Order: sequence, then C-alpha cells, then structure tokens
Amino acid sequence: MPYVFSQYADASVFAVCLLAAAVVVFVFLGTRLALIDARTHRLPNRLVGPWYLCAAPLLVGAALAAGEPGHVLRIVAGGAILLAFYLLLHLIQPQGMGMGDVKLAGVLGMYLGAASWEHLLLGTLAAFLLGGAYAAALILTRKASRKSMIPFGPFMLVGTAAALLVG
Repeated sequence: MPYVFSQYADASVFAVCLLAAAVVVFVFLGTRLALIDARTHRLPNRLVGPWYLCAAPLLVGAALAAGEPGHVLRIVAGGAILLAFYLLLHLIQPQGMGMGDVKLAGVLGMYLGAASWEHLLLGTLAAFLLGGAYAAALILTRKASRKSMIPFGPFMLVGTAAALLVG
C-alpha cells in the first residue's frame, strides 16, 4: 500500500514496522474473507472480529510512533463513519446489505481513514462501482437477476486496496 507508506517515509522504523504489520494482516485476512464470502456469502465473525483487535492497535500505534496523533482521529472516525454508513444501508434494505458487510466496513474504514478522508470516500466509491459493474455484467449475461444475492465483501476489500494503492 504505497500511499500509506509514503506518509511514513520519515517516520521511525517502529512506526513503519507497525504499518507493515497492519498491511500483512489486511492482505491475509482480506484475501481469506474475500474467498469465503465469494463461496458462501458469509463474512465470519471469527475472522472479522479479531481483525479489529489487530488493525486498531497497529494503525493507531503506527500513527503515534510516527508523531501523527491527528491520524488517530481519522482512523477511529473512518471506522465509525463507514460502519454507520453500511449499517444505514442495511437498515434501509436488509436483503441488499448483510451484517457481515456492515462489520467489515468498520475495519476497512480504519485503514482508509489512516490514509486520508479522500481515501475513505474513494475506497467506498470504488467498492460500489466494482460491485455494481459485476452485478450489471451478470444481469446482462443472464447469469443473475435483479433479485440475485451477490457477495459484496470482495468488492469492499478490492475497493479499499485499490484506494490505498492508488493514493
């Protein structure tokens, strides 16, 4: 995630190591969750819950070790904002957005918030554009209908990764 790393170019080795650990956790759990959701339409709490417990201290620790206490607010607020947004979508249309997606949104919001407010918006927009394009392609090829259930977690994860990589 080059953009996030570029913010820490002059930071301590400890800060960079904490951020690198957060990236490793993102890649490992993100890949695992994307594959599980694509196959089962589920994002297991046993993976999403611990991700919060890993990501929060790593991202906050990296920000503090880099001497960027302002980033802590963005990390926490990013997670809360994205979780609240997805929860609102779930409450409006429960069949359209599962609670697994809602829970995943919070942890992804922390990563996006660690980068910037713009990344929070970009990552969210990318997820919906990618998921929408995929759904449209399935409908156009008659492999799905408007009522078909499509796992959204993989698009959330790819959208977040893309936003963090592009910067």
